[in-house]
Amino acid sequence: MWPNGSSLGPCLRPTNITLEERRLIASPWFAASFCLVGLASNLLALSVLVSARQGSSRARSSFLTFLCGLVITDFMGLLVTGTIVVSQHAALLDWQSVDPGCNLCHFMGVIMVFFGLCPLLLGAAMASERYLGITRPFSRPAAASQRRAWTTVGLVWATALALGLLPLLGVGRYTVQYPGSWCFLTLGAEPGDVAFGLLFTLLGSLSVGLSFLLNTISVATLCHVYHGQEAAQQRPRDCEVEMMAQLTGIMVVASICWMPLLVFIAQTVLRSPPAMSPTGQLSRATEQQLLIYLRVATWNQILDPWVYILFRRAVIRRLHPRLSTGSRSLSLQPQLTRRSTMQ
Repeated sequence: MWPNGSSLGPCLRPTNITLEERRLIASPWFAASFCLVGLASNLLALSVLVSARQGSSRARSSFLTFLCGLVITDFMGLLVTGTIVVSQHAALLDWQSVDPGCNLCHFMGVIMVFFGLCPLLLGAAMASERYLGITRPFSRPAAASQRRAWTTVGLVWATALALGLLPLLGVGRYTVQYPGSWCFLTLGAEPGDVAFGLLFTLLGSLSVGLSFLLNTISVATLCHVYHGQEAAQQRPRDCEVEMMAQLTGIMVVASICWMPLLVFIAQTVLRSPPAMSPTGQLSRATEQQLLIYLRVATWNQILDPWVYILFRRAVIRRLHPRLSTGSRSLSLQPQLTRRSTMQ
C-alpha cells in the first residue's frame, strides 16, 4: 500500500496521465494488430519447425527442440500478455475498476518476468548446446540429446517462473505502469524493489553475455575448420552453418531488444536521489522511457521466428552458393577428434 492514499490498492500508484489522455490512447487496435502479427509469425515458424524435425540428425534435432521451446514461449507470451493489454485498452486504461484486488496485475507481473527472461535463458542454453556440439562433439550421448534438450527447456521455464514469483513472496512489487495497460516490477528505492530489479537485470545480462561468449567461440571454431589445412576434405556441414547463423541472429536480436531495458532498470533503481517519490510516482519522462524500452523488448518475440525462417539453409545457399557443394556434406567432428588426439 502506498503511503499517500488508502484508496489505492497495493499495485496501484499515481501515474502521469489524465482521463482525457486515456481516452485518446485507449484504442485497442494498435495493440491487437501488434499481437496478431507476432502470433502469426510464431505460428508460421512453428509449422516450419515441425516440417524440419522430420528426418533431421540427432544433433540438429536437439537444436530444433530448443527452437520449438523458444517459439512456443514467444507465442504464449504474446497471446497472454496481448490479451490483457488489449482488454485494458478496451476498458479505457482504468485498471482500478477492472482489478481492484490487484490479482490480475500480480499475474501479469509474473508472466511479464517469465516470458521476458525465458528467451534470454533459452538463448544461453542453445549457445551452450552448440558450443558442446562443435567443440566437444563426443562428450555427450547422442541418443539422449533430444530428451536432454526438453529437460533443459523445462528447467529454464522453472527458473524464470521461480524468479517471477519472488514479488508474491515479498521480494519486490508488481505495479501498474504507464499508461495503465500493463504491470511490471516496481522501479522504486525500497530494498526489495532494488534487489528484484537488479536480480532481473543481472540474470538477463548474464544470459546475453554467456550467449555472446559461447557463440563467439563456436563461430571461431567453425571458421578455423573451414579455413584450416584440411578444409578441402573436412568442411562444416550445411546444418552446422545454418544452426550457428540462426543462433547468432537470435543472440543479436535479443541483445538489441532487451539490453536497453535491462540497463534502464538497473540505472533507475540505483539512481540517487531515487527516481520514484515516496508516494510511488515516477516522472513523466521516466514512465515514457520505460514504456518505449518495453515495446522494443516486445519486438524480440516477433523477430525470433523470422530469424529462424530467414536463416534456413535454403536462404543461406542463395546468399552463398558454395555451401551446397559436395565437399560440405562431411562433418567437422572427425577433424576436431584428430586434433584432440594429436594433442
